[in-house]
Amino acid sequence: MKKYTIFFFILLLVPMAIFGQEGFRSKAPKAGPAPIIKLGEATQVTFKNGLKVIVVENHKLPTVSFQLFVNTPPIFEGPSMGYIDIAGQMLNKGTTTKSKAEIDEAIDFIGASLSTSANGVNGSCLTKHQDKLLALMTDVLFNPSFPEEEFEKLKKQAISALAQEKDDPNAIAANVSARLNNGRNHPYGEVTTEATINAIELKECHQFYETYFQPGISYLIITGDLSAQEALDLASKHFSHWENNPIKRLPLEVPQKPEQTTVNFVDKLGAVQSVINVTFPLEMRPGAPDAIKASVMNTALGAYFGSRLMSNLREDKAFTYGARSIFNTDPVIGSFKAYASVRNEVTDSAIVEFLYEINRFQEEEMPEKELRMVKNYMTGSFARSLENPRTVATYTLNTARYGLPKDYYATYLEKLDAVTTEDVLNMAKKYLTTDQANIVVVGNKDDVAETLLPFSKQGRVNYYDVYGNIIEEIGMSVPAGITAETVISDYLNAIGGLSKLNSVENIIIVMGAEIQGMTMESVLYHKAPNKLSMSNKMLGNIVQQSVFDGEKGISVNMGKSAPMEEKRLADMKIDSRIFPERFYGELGVTTTLRGIELVNGNKAYRVDILYPSGTKKVNYFDMESSLKIREVDYEGEVVITNDIGDYKEVSGIKFPHSVTVSGVMPIPLELKTSAVEVNTEISDELFKVE
Repeated sequence: MKKYTIFFFILLLVPMAIFGQEGFRSKAPKAGPAPIIKLGEATQVTFKNGLKVIVVENHKLPTVSFQLFVNTPPIFEGPSMGYIDIAGQMLNKGTTTKSKAEIDEAIDFIGASLSTSANGVNGSCLTKHQDKLLALMTDVLFNPSFPEEEFEKLKKQAISALAQEKDDPNAIAANVSARLNNGRNHPYGEVTTEATINAIELKECHQFYETYFQPGISYLIITGDLSAQEALDLASKHFSHWENNPIKRLPLEVPQKPEQTTVNFVDKLGAVQSVINVTFPLEMRPGAPDAIKASVMNTALGAYFGSRLMSNLREDKAFTYGARSIFNTDPVIGSFKAYASVRNEVTDSAIVEFLYEINRFQEEEMPEKELRMVKNYMTGSFARSLENPRTVATYTLNTARYGLPKDYYATYLEKLDAVTTEDVLNMAKKYLTTDQANIVVVGNKDDVAETLLPFSKQGRVNYYDVYGNIIEEIGMSVPAGITAETVISDYLNAIGGLSKLNSVENIIIVMGAEIQGMTMESVLYHKAPNKLSMSNKMLGNIVQQSVFDGEKGISVNMGKSAPMEEKRLADMKIDSRIFPERFYGELGVTTTLRGIELVNGNKAYRVDILYPSGTKKVNYFDMESSLKIREVDYEGEVVITNDIGDYKEVSGIKFPHSVTVSGVMPIPLELKTSAVEVNTEISDELFKVE
């Protein structure tokens, strides 16, 4: 036993003998000087037509990439907002010599990639195929044909994407933040809507291309396995003949911060979380003298996992999975944004913590230890970025675009290392202005909106729609004599009247929808007094079905049948009624008129509906037509919204022929009615529950 004791004693002495009393350090070693960064060499040449060519050799792999970057200025698009994006996508949808299919086939044949945007053309391939790729790229760049059919496809795709964004609280918050920070008449404050997409004309796309795709404002970045001379020869061969027509850059007003902090809200009915943005515009160009210092400040605040916002809102308070901040630089106008998604009940508390952490930077210097951690993180991120061979090309492009010093990136780590705690304090005092901020919240108005008033220096909460258009708070302007009962009665009269509705014994409704290229058919059978069968089919097979015989019910999912739960059965006794609003009173359904709200731009009465089982629904009835235009169903924490429209008369009764369902799938589901039959005989076998 003794020899082991001596052995371990020797192990303890050895490091002390070698390293002295600091063998086991009680403090971190002092930081050494910032490493010298040696960026790869980039060859730069400007052609007579103004095209700037940047070449970065990289011979690790036999590949090459070409980026034709068009430095288009910010452009105000107006009523046709979105046409510039579509114009960029149109470039590879056909040329005067090839169709889109032929372009795609040629690219696939050589195993290359090719994409286009409003800022140019990108392609990559094996080095041996570079001439073939460049031939395709220049055909796309110089000879786009702008085919009408592809234009219409892109518009439909854009509208489909917007339908998804309308239900995304983060996209909604981004829309409102852009409008508030920049103004609706600034290019950065414009928001794309269905109306602006529908207004786009093909000639606008073509005009954008003709005006702005000019070599004088373009850069050709070539990266990969070829020599600088080879790259320049290729560039000269394919791009030197490109004629330049100078463009006019129109001056833009510089957006300003709000005079005082505003609170801005978008209602997302039934949301269980709130998206919070604390944001404002700021003037800082890329590479500005304060840029690196401000970046250090922002990283400490909320740009990495160990930041103060993460430590506070996630680790300490458990308000959110993540709280972040962004400090954007831009040649025109940059922006600051601190953001998170939090539970409804802590929305106001989360904003308190956001403001606390932001203000703390203005009031006290950060500890030296924290600053060192932040700079170490930023140093590591910068070093990792250099592992990508395209990084050198990107940095060279940024240097040219923004007029940066030639050694800006080579000396980046030196400038980063020189940032002090006093610098961070000064940056916070100069740029972080919580008394001139736009606080944007997207969430459930009933649970959240009133708690936000204390944060507003205006003394009010401003309400916006999903596209950042301000709306008046009209919830208290219900005309005298209007109640939930009168609203529902007007609706029943609008769709046909009680006499006509009471004569209905049977209804069959067939609807269809497209889901990822497949057709879904939904069939509903209703039989008085309260029998109901609903089924959804795909590829001819029933994937979901509900059957209720008036007393018992079953649910079938992917062939597996199960009895309906007790609560669901209780609700089915109401939902299975034909035009169930007729029977609310006798079935114990409570209705409450909550006010007037906007639904897709239309004023509508909001009626909250409470079933005896506790199930909640919200229905919206258009004030002008009295028709139901939205239903909101709460199924646990899932909120399903049905936007209803396109009413058509069948047998003297108005039935909706369009329903857009949000909340069931990642993207909205658009159902179109193909058939409605009234009082057609229906067999009781359809409602048989076994």
